[in-house]
Amino acid sequence: MNARRTPTSPLTLARRVVVKVGSSLLVDQETGRINRSWLETLVEDLLRLRKRGQQVILVSSGAIALGRRQLGLAKGALRLEESQAAAAVGQIRLAHAYKELLEAQQVTVAQVLLTLEDSERRRRYLNARATLESLLALGALPVINENDTVATAEIRYGDNDRLAARVAQMAGADCLLLLSDVDGLYTADPNKDPNAQFIEQVRHITPEIEAMAGRSASDVGSGGMTTKILAAKIAVSAGCHMCIAAGHHRHPVRRIEEDETRRTWFLPTGNPVAARKQWIAGTLNPAGSITIDAGALRALLDGKSLLPAGVIKSRGRFERGDTVSVLTPEGIEIARGIIAYSDVDAARIMGRKSSEIEGLLGFRGRDEMIHRDNLVIIRHEPHSGETVRVGAAESPG
Repeated sequence: MNARRTPTSPLTLARRVVVKVGSSLLVDQETGRINRSWLETLVEDLLRLRKRGQQVILVSSGAIALGRRQLGLAKGALRLEESQAAAAVGQIRLAHAYKELLEAQQVTVAQVLLTLEDSERRRRYLNARATLESLLALGALPVINENDTVATAEIRYGDNDRLAARVAQMAGADCLLLLSDVDGLYTADPNKDPNAQFIEQVRHITPEIEAMAGRSASDVGSGGMTTKILAAKIAVSAGCHMCIAAGHHRHPVRRIEEDETRRTWFLPTGNPVAARKQWIAGTLNPAGSITIDAGALRALLDGKSLLPAGVIKSRGRFERGDTVSVLTPEGIEIARGIIAYSDVDAARIMGRKSSEIEGLLGFRGRDEMIHRDNLVIIRHEPHSGETVRVGAAESPG
């Protein structure tokens, strides 16, 4: 086999990769069991990415498809309570398969169950993001699935495509791969229109692109091209490249990287950090403000994070995850950022060392009041009168 890896491939260059696997790939439609021989090659691909220093998150469908056969449920649409029962049974089998294959290679696997609500409500979003960051920092490979056993409206058409995009956004991923039973985007449904043309690259998701979406041909999966386009809109707005590709071949990720399979790439206009900072800079009404001393000001202008020791005053009511203004001692807005503490906790730890936080608050929070990845400088020379903004944009999700 002659590898044809593209040196500038988004997958090759990505620091953090999210891979979503569809039910039709994981579950054999005849037996209702895990397609283990295929799954082994997927795991080999994920380990290959990790060995070269890339962080990997896996979003996996398949729990309902696995559980329904075990419970003897007939083919066709399931009632909500049947879907939840099937998910409860199938999730155990799915998690066990990943644990067995990954831990055999000395990789710790972590199961994370989320709903779309977890990625859209601020507090739950921040908690989920912190958990993912900790798992990745500790070398674990998170395996994420929708928490179907407690979901209500979340069990619906194509939920894991959108969930994967939200996870990519939440984790600040550079690349999202959607592996399913379709090989990419066509101008029309190729099963119905012999003149349908394949689209290799999408730079802008226009109404015409959205109109090209069709439905899934799979009896096992619930996603279709419509949900993949919705996922692409979420991903690219967060600065993440997204790829749609058929995953039924062995080593599906390697085939994408080595340009051995047909796939459609959706291209973002920036990177995940830039997208987040555009959103922060474009916040119309910051929840409050904090004032910093001259030493902290110099640190921020040098690209460093804001520590509690450099904060001298807090104003307004805000919660962890809110956007606040950062003011110089003269009261000039120098930056905006997503703060890691509420106004009450910020008032208790300002001016103190990070090592004192646990003793002051009773829990170990973040060392930074605002991490540099969540902070954007909007005025580089506070005494010159020149304001430089990092382009206002809509929130990436």
